[in-house]
Amino acid sequence: MANATDTQGAAHRSRAQLDAALDDVRKAPLDRGTVHLIVRRPVVETREVLDDAVFDVTEGLVGDSWHARTRSADGTADPLTQITLMNVRAIGAISPDASRWPLAGDQLFVDLDLAGDHLTTGTRLRIGEAVLEVTSQPHLGCRKFVDRFGIDAMKWVNAPVGRALNLRGIYAKVVSSGRIRRGDVIERVPVA
Repeated sequence: MANATDTQGAAHRSRAQLDAALDDVRKAPLDRGTVHLIVRRPVVETREVLDDAVFDVTEGLVGDSWHARTRSADGTADPLTQITLMNVRAIGAISPDASRWPLAGDQLFVDLDLAGDHLTTGTRLRIGEAVLEVTSQPHLGCRKFVDRFGIDAMKWVNAPVGRALNLRGIYAKVVSSGRIRRGDVIERVPVA
């Protein structure tokens, strides 16, 4: 069966191709990974790939439009969705063309095991000068994700195995401001 394509002509991976990548995704480092890509979304449908960026407790990724995109019950920006992280092995399975990765809409693409049983709510991650905390908000694929990467990719990330591994990624909030650079180490902060 031929792969489906999006409106720009990029081929979508089949479910069989995606499932074949699960072993590689599971080999991501558990406690000490790296940042591969930083992406800022200054306005809807715009992406800026950065070599470094400031992550702020109040603003999230400085210059990103997170605060204008999400709302909590009280009408303010939702702190549970401040930062998104996606595993580079998962996005690499979904799109072998790394130039398309920013279309996923995540701000940090990392080589780190993001599985829910490994990075539970409240887990803290030191990345460069900043510290992020994993939140309880689930990160799921949406219509735009389907348009960009195909229905099989959406089904893959939202299937029970995909949800357990957090193939679509995780949400975090900034708990200690600082600069993050491409290539920085990302590691769990020991519980005090």
